[in-house]
Amino acid sequence: MDIPRLHPDTIEEVKSRLDIVELISEYVVLKKRGRDYLGLCPFHEEKSPSFSVSPTKQFYYCFGCQAGGNGFKFLMEIGQRSFGEVVLDLAKRYQVPVKTLEPEQRQALQRQLSLREQLFEVVALANAFFQHALFQPQGQSALEYLHQKRGLPEDTIREFGLGYAPAGWETLFRYLTEQKRYPVALLEQAGLIKARSTGNGYYDQFRDRVTIPIADRQGRVIGFGSRTLTGEEPKYLNSPETPLFSKGQNLYGLDRAKAAITKRDEAVVVEGYFDAIALHRAGFTQTVASLGTAFTQEQLRQLLRYTESKRVILNFDADRAGVAATQRAIVEIEDLIYNGQVQLRVLNLPGGKDADEFLNSAPTAASEYQQQLIDAPLWLEWQIEQLLCDRDLTQADQFQSATTEMVKLLGKIEQPSLRHTYIANCAERLARDSQDVFKLSTGDFKRLSESLHSEVNKVRKGELNERPLTPETVSSSEANRLDKAEALLLRIYLHCPLQRQGIAQTLEDKDLLFSRAQHRFLWRLVWQITEESGITCPDLVSRLQDSLLAHPQEQRDLQPLLQLTEK
Repeated sequence: MDIPRLHPDTIEEVKSRLDIVELISEYVVLKKRGRDYLGLCPFHEEKSPSFSVSPTKQFYYCFGCQAGGNGFKFLMEIGQRSFGEVVLDLAKRYQVPVKTLEPEQRQALQRQLSLREQLFEVVALANAFFQHALFQPQGQSALEYLHQKRGLPEDTIREFGLGYAPAGWETLFRYLTEQKRYPVALLEQAGLIKARSTGNGYYDQFRDRVTIPIADRQGRVIGFGSRTLTGEEPKYLNSPETPLFSKGQNLYGLDRAKAAITKRDEAVVVEGYFDAIALHRAGFTQTVASLGTAFTQEQLRQLLRYTESKRVILNFDADRAGVAATQRAIVEIEDLIYNGQVQLRVLNLPGGKDADEFLNSAPTAASEYQQQLIDAPLWLEWQIEQLLCDRDLTQADQFQSATTEMVKLLGKIEQPSLRHTYIANCAERLARDSQDVFKLSTGDFKRLSESLHSEVNKVRKGELNERPLTPETVSSSEANRLDKAEALLLRIYLHCPLQRQGIAQTLEDKDLLFSRAQHRFLWRLVWQITEESGITCPDLVSRLQDSLLAHPQEQRDLQPLLQLTEK
């Protein structure tokens, strides 16, 4: 809005009431260091804190990027706002009367300031209306739903301000316009009513639903979530976007959770309002809920203001829809993830349960949930598991599609040491799970790991991968050398009986396995005969020839090993 010039008395009064440590603590986790406070700078990426706040000087300074100033400057920089907007917001916060240099502009300014206050007022009144209706005869079905289906006692219902929107089309509308005399335009701006498509009148946004008030970080109600009682779609319905409420910028329960997030140094994010309420009841007060949209960067940044370790755990539902929601959330915030600004973990509860169901499943569920939080895998480990869980890696096409997606994922990791670690982990997993293609021997693991490194480097350089990674294309030159070495070792074993004991002992001691399926097949036949006739069996080759008659394909592949050439 167009801000008039503020009177110096107003600016000085706001400045005198401002506590810079309290103000900046809403955006940065600060730790006391001597007389000052220290934290990670919000204006540039850093791993070691160099952002200092002085309560005595009411001044901040970053030794890394040289950003500095007073509380006004901080809010201007962090929110990209003008000086006048910052002072006006602080004046409202500290209840300082606003004066302007032009008296004739003061009335217009007060009208602009009062719109938000009027919206807060009417939304709070609607919340009180819903809460009252819940305990009236008309709210009986809603109250039974909360008691019986959700297992919520009355004190919890009142603590979280749950309510009931009556079934009539204009119940709240008539209450606020006829009894309380609020203008229709204000109710519409607050998201409480909607205009009829015919253009003739209005109707209530929420009807015959349990209501859940959503508050901002200061605890002021800004909108509502709701749950149908009749099977009407959508099952859950939120307030529309308003000057107070934005689904992508607010989090349910953050006003209650922010202190616990700082104390426990972690935040838990769930999908549903009742999941969040259940977790708070069970003592996990560091929990918030998303508001029906993908988890956004703005929502994540709000959480990161309260946790020094930047540990955030996504505990969305474990069903297909919940997994898809988790995937969308990771994509939405991946810039912050790959830059190391958040330590993101993903928790899928066993049995496909959501948090509310899990906590009600057993008397020990709360302690089990705590262990689940501790064991929650890092997002990248979870992503890799999702890539592999439904694939049969013994099938070449599925092996190829899995590695192609894996390479894209690993290629986004900025930190070289972390990237190399995960490439090695992925190579081990691929080698372990594709038993008909690879066995986890030293040569296989090294070959697969180097191939993944090569493909990931291509992705990071923006090069098009014209030849997808398959079992057959994994470092073919090294594979050829390994194949020749294995073939030579088998020839020596078959045709030099005196060397057999040493070869067998070495393979056993070093836990080595042949990489090619044909070689492993031959080695199994060898041991079957050896168990019957001893390791020095004089007619081993002849007996192998007989055994291979029942396996014509393997006989063609292995015949060169059974025949000695001049070379």
